[in-house]
Amino acid sequence: MALPGLDGDHPLVLAPLEDITDGPFRRLARRHGADLVFSEFVSAEGLVHGAAKSFAKLRILPAEHPIAIQVFGSRIDSVVAAARLAQQAEPEIVDLNFGCPARKVAGKGGGAGLLRTPDLLEEMARAVVAAVDLPVTAKVRLGWDMGTINVLDVAARLERAGVAAITVHARTRCQRFRGTADWSWIARVKRAVSLPVIGNGDVREPADAERMFRETGCDAVMIGRGAMGNPWIFARTRHYLRTGVSPPPPSYAERVAVMLVHLREAAEEKGERRAVIEMRKHYRGYLKHLPGAARLRAALMTPESIAAVVRVLADGEAVQETRDGDS
Repeated sequence: MALPGLDGDHPLVLAPLEDITDGPFRRLARRHGADLVFSEFVSAEGLVHGAAKSFAKLRILPAEHPIAIQVFGSRIDSVVAAARLAQQAEPEIVDLNFGCPARKVAGKGGGAGLLRTPDLLEEMARAVVAAVDLPVTAKVRLGWDMGTINVLDVAARLERAGVAAITVHARTRCQRFRGTADWSWIARVKRAVSLPVIGNGDVREPADAERMFRETGCDAVMIGRGAMGNPWIFARTRHYLRTGVSPPPPSYAERVAVMLVHLREAAEEKGERRAVIEMRKHYRGYLKHLPGAARLRAALMTPESIAAVVRVLADGEAVQETRDGDS
C-alpha cells in the first residue's frame, strides 16, 4: 500500500528539523507544495513523563496533513509508549529517529546512537510496528563514522522489522552536517531493500532534487536545511521536475508577504514576543542573496513586536527598490 504523501509523482518531503519544522512552518511548506511534512523530533521520555513541551509538538492542524510525527529515544518501552501517544494525534505516519547526531541524543544511545546497537534498533522498530496501527517509518544515517558504515545492514533489519519506508541521510553521525552527502549509499540502499527509500542530504536547489532522483533511484526526496526560510523550494522544485526550467527566486515583496504569514501564525500559537524572537533564526533563509541582506538581518535582531518587524521590512523594501533602480 502506498504511503500518504508518497503516492504521487516524485514526492517532495519536508524533513524533521528541531526548532524549525513547527506547525506554522509545516503549513507554509504544505502550501508551497511539500507532499509530506515531518514534525520536529519528539522525546519519548518527554511524552512518557508528561512534558508540556513534548506534548505541544503533537499538535497538528488540518492544513498540515499528511504528516509524520517523529519520535526519538533509547529505551524500547518508552519509544513504544510514545509512539502510541503520537498515534492519538492522528498523523498519517509515525517515524523513528535513528539519525539525530546531537550529543544530547546520540550520546545517550538515542538517534544515531542506535546505529551502534543494531540489535536494539531492530527490536525497537519491531516493537513499535506491533504497537501502533499507523505505518511506521525510520530515518537513519550511514553509520556512526566512516569506519563503521552499516546502513545496508540497518536497512535490511528495518525491513525485517516491518517498517514501511526508510529515509537515508547520506552522512555519518560524526559528519553531522559537514562535508558532502554521499548519495551513492542512497542508491545502494534502494537496490538492497524492497521498501520505499527517501533520499536526504544536500538538496538546496531544484536541480539537486532532480539529480538525486536520477542518480539514486530514490522514491522521494527529503529537503531539510534547504527549506529553512525557503518554503518556495518545493514549488520551484516541482516546476523544475516537470519542465526542466528552474523558476526565478521570489521577489523581496513575495518573501516579506510569506515571512509575515509565518510570523503571525507563530504568534497565534506561541504569543507575539516569543514568535518574533524565534523568527530571527529564519531570516537568513528568507533574505538569502538579496542586496543588503546582512544589514537587514542585523536590524531584525532587535524588534520584539510584529509592528516593529513590519517597519524594518518596509525600510528594507525601500533599499531593494533603490538597488533595483541602480542596476
